[in-house]
Amino acid sequence: NLAHLVHSEEALLATAFIFVVHFFNTHLRPNAFPLDDVIFTGGMSLERLKEERPAEFERLESSGQLEALVSEPLGAGRIALYRLGGLVFLLIGLTLLVLILYGIAGS
Repeated sequence: NLAHLVHSEEALLATAFIFVVHFFNTHLRPNAFPLDDVIFTGGMSLERLKEERPAEFERLESSGQLEALVSEPLGAGRIALYRLGGLVFLLIGLTLLVLILYGIAGS
């Protein structure tokens, strides 16, 4: 019983740690706050690609593949829908984190 109790507490802490690290690296970066659209749209602007991934930008530009990957931007309504869904998922994640911490504190 003691091993089960310790292991379940450890699993909750590991889950909370993974969520917190993901949360800060994904949502609290200045250029992605409060939500990074790339996960929903599948693309990013050329300026952002140059800034965040200069080696990949240079490779694509030198090989001539960059023009083939450029696409039309999504409409404002579609982006708003993606952001709403992302914020719902973000709130679900924060709620789960609070419940995990509540469960740990209540043990």
